[in-house]
Amino acid sequence: MAEKFDSLEEHLEKFVENIRQLGIIVSDFQPSSQAGLNQKLNFMVTGLQDIDKCRQQLHEISVPLEVFEYIDQGRNPQLYTKECLERALAKNEQVKGKIDTMKKFKSLLIQELSKVFPDDMAKYKAIRGEDPSP
Repeated sequence: MAEKFDSLEEHLEKFVENIRQLGIIVSDFQPSSQAGLNQKLNFMVTGLQDIDKCRQQLHEISVPLEVFEYIDQGRNPQLYTKECLERALAKNEQVKGKIDTMKKFKSLLIQELSKVFPDDMAKYKAIRGEDPSP
């Protein structure tokens, strides 16, 4: 899979360089540079075809739209990954706290119910396969 990305990256770099050179030719156009302009335009078409071939090899890859928003804002797309991981860690801590709280609540509830309904709680613990001691 990495070689497919490397190939796409190589084609994109060549395409960008070709566009840069095309811009130079166009900005200082002379009738004598028509052949060079035609050649660069043909290279541009070929480059787009090469990029399209790479696209077909990578059709199963999906990129979250937020990554493109980061790029449009001039931000590093790797920041998206970092921020996603930070949000996931924060959410994980939040959920872990809720689980711990629920475990403590269950323990306290069983303790208090055992004081009020000792026989029923002994049956409950027996059904659950727990130690019936309070």
